[in-house]
Amino acid sequence: MRAPLSWIKEFVDIPQAITADQISDGLIRVGFEVEEIIYQGLDVTGPLKFAEVVSIEEITEYKKPIRYVGIDCGEGQTRFVICGATNFVVGDVIVAALPGAVLPGDFQISARETYGKVSDGMICSSRELGISDEHAGIMVLPKDSVVIGDDAIEGLQINDVIFDVAVNPDRGYALSIRGIAREVAGALGLAFTDPVDALRDLTFIDTGKGVSATIADPATASVFYLRTLSNFDPTATTPIWMRRRIEKMGMRSISLVVDITNYVMLELGQPLHAFDKSKIKGGLTIKRAGKTGAFTTLDGQIRTLDPDDLMVVDDEQPLALAGTMGGAFSEITESTTDIALEAVRFDPVCIAKNSRRHKLSSEASRRLERSVDPSLAQFASARFVQLLTAHSSAAHVATVIAGEPVFPARVRINPEYVSKTVGFEITPSQIAQVLRTIGCEVDEKSFEIAPPSWRPDLLHAADFAEEVARMLGYDKIPSILPPRPLHASLTSTQKRRRAVASMLASRGLAEVQSFPFTNQATIDAMGFVGERAATYKLANPMSEEFPLMRVHLVPGLIEVAQRNISRGAKDFAIFEMGSIFRSSQKLEAAISPDLAKRPDQKIIEKIFASVPNQGYHVAGLLVGKVENENWQGKSRAYNWQDAIALAQDVVSLCNLEWTIARSDLAPWHPGRCAELIVNGTVVAHAGELHPRVVAAYGLPE
Repeated sequence: MRAPLSWIKEFVDIPQAITADQISDGLIRVGFEVEEIIYQGLDVTGPLKFAEVVSIEEITEYKKPIRYVGIDCGEGQTRFVICGATNFVVGDVIVAALPGAVLPGDFQISARETYGKVSDGMICSSRELGISDEHAGIMVLPKDSVVIGDDAIEGLQINDVIFDVAVNPDRGYALSIRGIAREVAGALGLAFTDPVDALRDLTFIDTGKGVSATIADPATASVFYLRTLSNFDPTATTPIWMRRRIEKMGMRSISLVVDITNYVMLELGQPLHAFDKSKIKGGLTIKRAGKTGAFTTLDGQIRTLDPDDLMVVDDEQPLALAGTMGGAFSEITESTTDIALEAVRFDPVCIAKNSRRHKLSSEASRRLERSVDPSLAQFASARFVQLLTAHSSAAHVATVIAGEPVFPARVRINPEYVSKTVGFEITPSQIAQVLRTIGCEVDEKSFEIAPPSWRPDLLHAADFAEEVARMLGYDKIPSILPPRPLHASLTSTQKRRRAVASMLASRGLAEVQSFPFTNQATIDAMGFVGERAATYKLANPMSEEFPLMRVHLVPGLIEVAQRNISRGAKDFAIFEMGSIFRSSQKLEAAISPDLAKRPDQKIIEKIFASVPNQGYHVAGLLVGKVENENWQGKSRAYNWQDAIALAQDVVSLCNLEWTIARSDLAPWHPGRCAELIVNGTVVAHAGELHPRVVAAYGLPE
């Protein structure tokens, strides 16, 4: 999340003496990692002016196209400059650096003779101004967006500091300038002006009939604001200040309507979507896709819908993949004059499923799946109407509301609990003050707290204690050694596992941890069949390349050996201890228990029934030589008997009586594989790997 300091200052009165580093330190102190501080245009000095192109003379006697351009900088006379760009015409508005200006990289502008002409300045591209990487041509601005002769440094907001902040999944409110500004104010002890306060009394008179809004299933969305506007002039352009703010946030300007939806989302945190009203048949409904089939999104991709996908549909067809991306059919175009604006507080889980099923992460879905302030559907949509009517001919027609916002429940806490949990004494008044800083309403008599609407994660007393510690500073918590635990020592299982690991390490094996996921190709390459090949497929794998849980430790060890050999290692021995997953049992469907109360025994049993058994295994791999040649004798390579001996040592260490028998089991060499049997049950296999496996993974023979 990028946050320009100039925008933050609209809501926080930051003294000039406070530096960008101090702001960054404050954000880090309250739990937000600042990944980068971008100093934009601080080395740019004027005169830098908005100018109009009044004449163009083409100079053709050189190898590349050269233009001698006359520009009006509002000085009452025409200046002439040499320019190689061709993406502008007479009448266009550009940015001119006049003699005496300094551009990024200490590039000083002066009048000089070139191509047989005197160039009295320079026409600039966005990259030359240091505000973007765009260098396809010079920067051309909408004619009605600036005043000729005005200072372009101020008009383009060139001098700025931008904070790139990492926002955790439970801090969705901070994916907005409103959220970041609130955190800056709290961290530095400064006053915060909530931009929503200016919108609370903003109302619009209905002058006609709007598009109807319906929520088919209240579990998918709590509140749906649908505002209809008409008489929009599609030639209206985005004001330069808005365009620049959007660009600083890492997005590009598209059109006035789309830019305002993005601007409001960046400012307040509520995603919006604008439909071309002329394409809507009947009303809009939020519902599941059902048997809809295919749908074309704004990016031109045809997507096969899952019946569970949440959609925004009209009376005839789907118009948007809810909270994720709009449809190509109803998008805002150059001919759009009537607009229907959607602002919805969707269920975060529904949006997360939409996004993951279609591998489609958008700026909207990133916010909605983290949960959005339920009150923002009203205020963000009002802000859109306010901005669009101010910067175009559009007029509000009607507002239709479905559902109502659901706010977090009030929680009663004990101030003594907060002090005890945090680890140092805090007075009730201090606790109340800190909680008010983050937006809570606190009754100091009963200590009943109403969490702010944008913090659905504040559910229990421990959550509020954490917020108190966060805002006061974790550095305030005293360092105290914990008392020695009185519980028993290691369990017998833990002791046995540690003993096995210590024994193998004493034999010269290094312990490794391999990737716990695999794929069907690896299972087939190992030759696993039947129960030894049956595993579980992940619904949300970390990588599409490895969608299965591992069924054996040996493939992971082989891949570790393969990587070490590719880096020059020749002689080594490794082992791993860990879980494997074989789907011999039928699992119950996973359930989502109520988080507001402790689950009863039946729920706990169902949870365990939905989790596969995880056998805990140990495996080792011996590669190359066990001894190098020296004065005592010749070198000796590991052989299959060494592997069997180690397996015997492991079983003996566990105080088990065993017998040994010949075995023929993949991925071992037939005839050079043994199995260890305890009370009639095979507990281990050891031997030499099959030549096919050795060759497939490039291991030494």
